[in-house]
Amino acid sequence: MNISQLNLRQAIMYKMQGSDASDVNETITDAISSGQEKTLPGLGVLFEVLWQNSDQANRQEMVNIIAEHLPKQAGSPV
Repeated sequence: MNISQLNLRQAIMYKMQGSDASDVNETITDAISSGQEKTLPGLGVLFEVLWQNSDQANRQEMVNIIAEHLPKQAGSPV
């Protein structure tokens, strides 16, 4: 397989197909607790699913929660 042809969203959705709420919870918990950079795209895809299936009020609540918990100042990543 040519890596340039890989559709990351599609691959993550394929891996998660048939998952129940417990499976999704475990996936999210494991990804966050591992702290590995490679899990971030998967979390992004799951967030995209959440966002696309939320109404405007829920989206605004998510935005507010994120904004409230972002650091006021963060150290340089390099």
